[in-house]
Amino acid sequence: MRIIYGKLKSRRLSAPKNLPVRPTTDMAKESLFNILNNTYYFDAISVIDLFAGTGNISYEFASRGTKTIYAIDAHFGCIKFINSTAKALDLDINTYKSDVYKFLEKTNLTSDVVFADPPYDFEEDQFLKIVDLVFERGILNEDGVLIVEHSKHTDLSKHAKHSYDKRYGGNVFSFFENPAKEDEEE
Repeated sequence: MRIIYGKLKSRRLSAPKNLPVRPTTDMAKESLFNILNNTYYFDAISVIDLFAGTGNISYEFASRGTKTIYAIDAHFGCIKFINSTAKALDLDINTYKSDVYKFLEKTNLTSDVVFADPPYDFEEDQFLKIVDLVFERGILNEDGVLIVEHSKHTDLSKHAKHSYDKRYGGNVFSFFENPAKEDEEE
């Protein structure tokens, strides 16, 4: 895996083979961050990275200047790898070893960007439960976005908070947002 942009641009990282992960491809990650770059100043936002795995997405945000990053994963090896990599690269990434659903049900954190990359073999209702919890618990800041990565075989577009999808090969990023204030007043 490679960091695409920022102070650690082109840095390659190798995760241990025994981690149960499927890192976001460099091509898909670059496309995602091109979209986010047109919406946010990275040094002015907070990020929650759900199912963080290797920390691939967290490192990219940190390299681009994001100061407040929370990486959540249930696997001890993943959290250990993120912590050691963040320390080696001098990145401030806060980690939580937790089941993502339990984390979402209990957290008081809020964020501008919530990124979720659950296992692709999840059932549709497991993906949608993430979306529901993020919005029901008020985890997303105003003007924030929830991005859920999934395979092209999963369709999340029927959810009321769904805004749009971006497809990259077999990867899909579904974007979810609160309706704009103007839309609510109409």
